[in-house]
Amino acid sequence: MNISELLVKSVAQGEQVSIIYEDREITNVELDRAARKLGNALLGLGVKRGDRVILQMPNCPEIFSAFQAVWKIGAVSVPINYQVGVEETRYIYQDSEASTVITAPEYLEKVRAAKDGVLSLKNVIVVSGPPESGAYVFEDLVEKSSDALAMVETSDDELAALIYTSGTTGKPKGAMHTHYGLYYSVVHIQKTTRYPLDMISVAVLPLCHSYGIACMNGQFLRAKSKTVVLRQFNVEKLFSAIDRYKIQYLPAVPTMYVYMLQFPDYRKYDLSSVRYFICGSAPLSVEVWKQFHEKFGGEICEGWGLTEAAANNSVNPVDGLKKVGSIGKPMVGMEMKVFDPADREVPQGQEGEIVIRGPMVMKGYWRQPEATAEILRDGWLHTGDIGYVDADGYFFITDRKKDIIIKGGENISPRAIEEVLYAHPAVAEAAVIGVKDPVYGEEIRAFVALKPGQSAAAEEIREFCGQRLKRFFVPQEVVILPALPKSLVGKILKKELRNL
Repeated sequence: MNISELLVKSVAQGEQVSIIYEDREITNVELDRAARKLGNALLGLGVKRGDRVILQMPNCPEIFSAFQAVWKIGAVSVPINYQVGVEETRYIYQDSEASTVITAPEYLEKVRAAKDGVLSLKNVIVVSGPPESGAYVFEDLVEKSSDALAMVETSDDELAALIYTSGTTGKPKGAMHTHYGLYYSVVHIQKTTRYPLDMISVAVLPLCHSYGIACMNGQFLRAKSKTVVLRQFNVEKLFSAIDRYKIQYLPAVPTMYVYMLQFPDYRKYDLSSVRYFICGSAPLSVEVWKQFHEKFGGEICEGWGLTEAAANNSVNPVDGLKKVGSIGKPMVGMEMKVFDPADREVPQGQEGEIVIRGPMVMKGYWRQPEATAEILRDGWLHTGDIGYVDADGYFFITDRKKDIIIKGGENISPRAIEEVLYAHPAVAEAAVIGVKDPVYGEEIRAFVALKPGQSAAAEEIREFCGQRLKRFFVPQEVVILPALPKSLVGKILKKELRNL
C-alpha cells in the first residue's frame, strides 16, 4: 500500500475543507491536486522512487501537499527540525543522501550553507517569495505541472519516511518508517481514542516532525475533520483560534501548557469548545496538570511515544479515567512491557525499562546496524525509559535510563526532584542533571526558569527542596536561567545543559 491512499480515499468521499490557514480555507481536493502537480514537478527534477526529499519549513499548508507528493511518486520524506544549526543540518543532508530540499525563504541561507559539499543534493525548492538564485519556487512548479499523476504502488514494507531523532544524547539517527507502519499507527490511534470523525483540531506543534505525519494522516483517515494550522506557537493566537473556530482538540507539549498558564488575559477568550487537551513529547509535571485543571477546567490527557515508533504508543483514556503522572495504556495494537537488564519481564509495580512491540515500530536506524541491534532485540524496541505498570494497566515513567544520577552508589531519579521544583510558586521550568563529583561520583545540579514577574534566589529554592526531599537528594547547586534550552517540540535539552 501507499500511505497517500488515505488522501485519495478522503477525496473520494467528497470535497471537504481540510485546512484553515491565515483565514484561508483549503479543501482535500485542492491539497490532492497540488500534491499531484508537485509530484510531477519532482519527477521532472529527477527525483526517483526511493530518493530522499527533505521537508524543512515552518507550519504551512504546503507541508501537507509536499508529504503527499513525495509519497505519491514513491520517494521518501525526511522531515527536519528547521531550528537546528548548520552543522546538524548538514549532517542530516549527508547521512540521508537527500536529493531535494523543500524549505521556506527565511531558512534559505541556512540551507545553502548546510548543502555546501553535499554532492547528492541537487534541488532546492522554496515555498513562497520571489525567485531565488539557484532555487525553484514551489508555486511556480505546481502551476506549470500537470495534475495527471498515477500513484506508485509501494509495498507495505517500503520506506515512506526517514525521521531523525532529536539528537538529545548524540548525533541524530534516522528512524526508518514504512508505508504500512504509518498506516497501522494512524488507524490504531483512531481505534484507541475514537475521536469524532468531524473533529476540529489545531496544529501548533511542528508539522515537519513525526507529529505532522500523524496529524495529517489522522485527518485524512477521518475525512470530515479539519485542522486550523498556526505557523508558530503564540498563546494569544492559539486562544484566539480556539475561540473563533471552536476547536475541540489541542495537542501540545508541557512547555506550551506552562506558557498558557502564565498568559494573563485568558479570560478574553472562550476555550470551552476544547474537549481534548493532549500532552506528549516530554514528562508533564503533576503540579502543572493540577494548576491547568484549576484554571481552565480541562483535564490534560497525557500520552507517550517515540520517534522510533511513529510517536504514538500510549495514552490515558481520552474519555475515561486519567491517572495524573501516567502515560496511560498502550494504543490498540501496541504491546508494552517492563523488562529488567536481562530482558526479562518484571512483576507488576516493579521498575524496569519499558519496551514496546508492534507494526508501528521502525524497521531500524538508517545505515546503522549496530545501533539498530542495540535498541531492537527479539522484536522489542528498548525505549530507554524507566518505569512500571500498575494493577490497572497504566504505565508510569520514572526517568530516562541515560538521565539517572548515580550519587554515592545510589540511583537518583531527576524527575522526582523536578516535580518538587515545579511545586515552587516561582518556578516555571525545571531540569535536573548529574555532574561529576570527586567524592560522590556525581552530584545533583538543578536548572530553573522563573515565572514572569516572580523572583527567587537559588538558595531559597534549595531550602524549598530541603523541606520536601531527603538531604541526599537536594541539589547541590541551583542555576537560574532566563529560559531552558528546548527542542523544536518543546523538550528540554539536557544535553545542552550538560554543555553549560
